[in-house]
Amino acid sequence: MFSRPSAIPRTVSVNKAINTQEVAVKEKHARTCILGTHHEKGAQTFWSVVNRLPLSSNAMLCWKFCHVFHKLLRDGHPNVLKDSLRYKNELSDMSRMWGHLSEGYGQLCSIYLKLLRTRMEYHTKNPRFPGNLQMSDRQLDEAGESDVNNFFQLTVEMFDYLECELNLFQTVFSSLDMSRSVSVTTAGQCRLAPLIQVILDCSHLYDYTVKLLFKLHSCLPADTLQGHRDRFMEQFTKLKDLFQRSSNLQYFKRLIQIPQLPENPPNFLRASALSEHISPVVVIPAEVSSPDSEPVLEKDDLMDMDASQQTLFDNKFDDVFGSSLSSDPFNFNNQNGVNKDEKDHLIERLYREIGGLTGQLDNMKVESQRAMLQLKGRVSELEAELAEQQHLGRQATDDCEFLRTELDELKRQREDTEKAQRSLTEIERKAQANEQRYSKLKEKYSELVQNHADLLRKNAEVTKQVSVARQAQVDLEREKKELADSFARVSDQAQQKTQEQQDVLENLKHELATSRQELHVLHSSLETSAQSEAKWLMQIAELEKEQGSLATAAAQREEELSALRDQLESAQIQLAGAQESMCQQGKNQRKILLAGIRKVAEREVQEALNQLEEPALISCAGSTDHLLSKVNSVSSCLEQLEKSRSQHLACPEDISELLHSITLLAHLTGDTIIQGSATSLRAPPEPADSLMEACRQYGRETLAYLSSLEEEGAMEKADVSAMRNCLSKIKTLGEELLPRGLDIKQEELGDLVDKEMAATSAAIEAATTRIEEILSKSRAGDTGVKLEVNERILGSCTSLMQAIKVLVVASKDLQKEIVESGRGTASPKEFYAKNSRWTEGLISASKAVGWGATIMVDAADLVVQGKGKFEELMVCSREIAASTAQLVAASKVKANKGSLNLTQLQQASRGVNQATAAVVASTISGKSQIEETDSMDFSSMTLTQIKRQEMDSQVRVLELENDLQKERQKLGELRKKHYELAGVAEGWEEGTETSPSTVQEAVPDKE
Repeated sequence: MFSRPSAIPRTVSVNKAINTQEVAVKEKHARTCILGTHHEKGAQTFWSVVNRLPLSSNAMLCWKFCHVFHKLLRDGHPNVLKDSLRYKNELSDMSRMWGHLSEGYGQLCSIYLKLLRTRMEYHTKNPRFPGNLQMSDRQLDEAGESDVNNFFQLTVEMFDYLECELNLFQTVFSSLDMSRSVSVTTAGQCRLAPLIQVILDCSHLYDYTVKLLFKLHSCLPADTLQGHRDRFMEQFTKLKDLFQRSSNLQYFKRLIQIPQLPENPPNFLRASALSEHISPVVVIPAEVSSPDSEPVLEKDDLMDMDASQQTLFDNKFDDVFGSSLSSDPFNFNNQNGVNKDEKDHLIERLYREIGGLTGQLDNMKVESQRAMLQLKGRVSELEAELAEQQHLGRQATDDCEFLRTELDELKRQREDTEKAQRSLTEIERKAQANEQRYSKLKEKYSELVQNHADLLRKNAEVTKQVSVARQAQVDLEREKKELADSFARVSDQAQQKTQEQQDVLENLKHELATSRQELHVLHSSLETSAQSEAKWLMQIAELEKEQGSLATAAAQREEELSALRDQLESAQIQLAGAQESMCQQGKNQRKILLAGIRKVAEREVQEALNQLEEPALISCAGSTDHLLSKVNSVSSCLEQLEKSRSQHLACPEDISELLHSITLLAHLTGDTIIQGSATSLRAPPEPADSLMEACRQYGRETLAYLSSLEEEGAMEKADVSAMRNCLSKIKTLGEELLPRGLDIKQEELGDLVDKEMAATSAAIEAATTRIEEILSKSRAGDTGVKLEVNERILGSCTSLMQAIKVLVVASKDLQKEIVESGRGTASPKEFYAKNSRWTEGLISASKAVGWGATIMVDAADLVVQGKGKFEELMVCSREIAASTAQLVAASKVKANKGSLNLTQLQQASRGVNQATAAVVASTISGKSQIEETDSMDFSSMTLTQIKRQEMDSQVRVLELENDLQKERQKLGELRKKHYELAGVAEGWEEGTETSPSTVQEAVPDKE
């Protein structure tokens, strides 16, 4: 159909397509450029021509360049995108430059260039998509690689792509004067022509977006895709409106058939809705009869054609009538010489010429009739268009009337909606308050459960340590008993051996005496037998022999006796050594036992000191009363330790009492140090640091004292005076940290309750009077909206003060009833003194109510003067409500359930709640009313300034969100610390006193 163009015609076509005339780009020139890209398989020639054009200085050239480049990206060779990527940054710079112009084609060029850049980036990231975006469902699945993450990202990119297309669509329509038939003017057609490409792109992008969203909803939860659905709804509304507006323009009716989107968007939450989806199809006629496609003759061509037709006419005239230079054939002066044959020939020739001219005339008539028919058809079209315009005008009039009726109906619906919205807001606020209350109660319950679990673990650890210490003591007693038994056995063996040796010695002595008696008898017999010497000579010789043998035996006996004496002496030496070694062994055993017990005690005290260095290991805070009881127990243990040490020094064998005292001292010392650390968590910073340092010093003194028990000489010099001094210091600090009111005499508590309640009433009266003074000043100095806001806020504050006043009176009546029913024969002062914790709670609650009233009046004064913040007033009102809730909880903790005064107190508490809500509502309403008067004017700002302000606003929003998160964390920590300190100060740890959960339940009601 078309010949393959060479480089020069392509260059000419590009120059003719992109010119400075405000007319639409000719279709034949754009077609030549597209065929040129397929011929050279790229866009080098196109960019070489475009780079020489002044696109940055002529908006019309830039607009037509965008149109032609859009066509090339859609229908040109695929390499057009690759050849164009190097110029992407230049297109971005040109877009920013044209964005500074707010009139003419400047904004249009900026948005169109941004669209082209987005299109290039999209097709670069997703090369599977062709330039004309025509894909089948299978190809669409392959583009996402059947991965839900890829489909999710692809949907986001399509949203961005479609957003740019819609921005160009809306910007072109907003630049046209739709009150006139701009679509039939050349200027209007110049702006509308690129929208054909936009309509083609939008139809495909809308279809693919719907299919991808259905696919995502089948794989992901609906909540995750809420942002996708919201963005799709916004783009669906815009696209439907733009398609409808485009279909009414005469220019598009002859060039393209625009599809209509469904009345309602697809329901992605219902999977079967995909079968109801119909893909929008844009139809372009095969033969487009438009002014853009008609051939246009240039001026030079028209001149050449006129000259050639004139030459042809002259030649035909000369052939028929002869040359103008020859004689005139109608000169009758010369016809006499002409032959008759020549005349016949001339007549025939004239007849033929006349026949030819007649045929030409008939052809001209046919052509004129054809032209006349075309003009009549054109007139009919224009008349039909005029009738259509008139019909549209009547339809617009009817629509105007209908819209006016709908506007009235919408106004009525808006009023009803506002009423419903206000009631819904109130319900949501109550629901949010209940939810916050539930969440706080849940957190407090979790915290109590955790604390209970930690206490159980701590109790188990202490029990285990006590059992270990008892087992060690039992083992020590058993070893001591075994040592004593072994010592007794060794003593018995030594005595038995000594007794045996003494028996042997006695036997030897007896035998010696017997031998001596025998010898004496022999001497006697020898003297008596001297007379018969001869007779007894033989006997004498025998006796001498016997005497010699006896002497030998006696010598042997003497030697044996000396040997036995030596053995006895060595046995006695061994026995003394054994006794000395047994005594030394017992002494060593006692020393080892004492050293072991001392090391165990030092380790336990050191562990307590380590826990003191790491307060995070302490799971809960302690009370001062428990610390003081521990200090008294340690003091008693020190006295017992001194007695045990004295007994041990007097009798070293008596060591059991000393060991028991050391073990008890270690346990009590560890408990005291840990309890001191726990108590310091509830104390103010300076007393807490002093208490921690005193506990450390006491632990160090205890370790020094235990180390002095290692040697006997050092044990005699060991002194517990330093430990007693540390305990005295700890006791003094603990007494200083006792809850407020404990230093007040019990007989003064009753008077103090009456004084505080009276002071609270006086503070409320003073606050009411001051509010009236502030209102008078505001009425004198303010007018208009500010006066109205001030009157409403101060009126609600006065109502809150009156409600608190009623509550205080009801609280007094209930307290009086409680005292009368509970004191019996005692006086009210004695009743208050007996229930000191409850009395201190009343005093603290009364002080909080009076302080809150004063602070709220100061905040209201600053708000009226324009120096304060509305938020401070809301916080103060809520703080007063929380303080009154504390007063109610402290008052009703000892009341009977069926008490009439208790019912009145609860009604007064509900009145305070309603008054607090009124203060908060009036403050919020006044704040919004004041802010509505401060209107912001952005009409004089440029796009750059607006973008800058938008970025600053986004930065400010992020900063404020971060600060809000930090302040909420800080508020939570402050409330937690306040709850702990209030519990210590008012005795919530006592079982008979005010329950902290009661007060905590009442406080969220205010919030």
